[in-house]
Amino acid sequence: QVQLVESGGGLVQPGGSLSLSCAASGSIFSVNIMGWYRQVPGVLERELVAVSISGGGTKYADSVKGRFTISRDNAGNTVYLQMNSLEPEDTAVYYCTHKSGRGDYWGQGTQVTVSS
Repeated sequence: QVQLVESGGGLVQPGGSLSLSCAASGSIFSVNIMGWYRQVPGVLERELVAVSISGGGTKYADSVKGRFTISRDNAGNTVYLQMNSLEPEDTAVYYCTHKSGRGDYWGQGTQVTVSS
């Protein structure tokens, strides 16, 4: 089992910034992907936002490239998402995920609302 604890999120005006963090604990596999997906009301699927691949490498949704940055701490068990130039379309529940050969785990989700 992998436990994920998310923090951050909230309400921000368009053009503003927010940061999210996600700390993983438990049966962490050294080879993993950690990152963020988001889900908007009425849509069943979660959309990839940004992920960090252990050993290096990142992947971003086209809609957030140049605005969002994902990073990891030195231990590799905490990921951060810095979100700049936020747009109303970024409003969603953001979920942290930890994916490995042992399975996929998800955080409880944190709300990000971009509105004036």
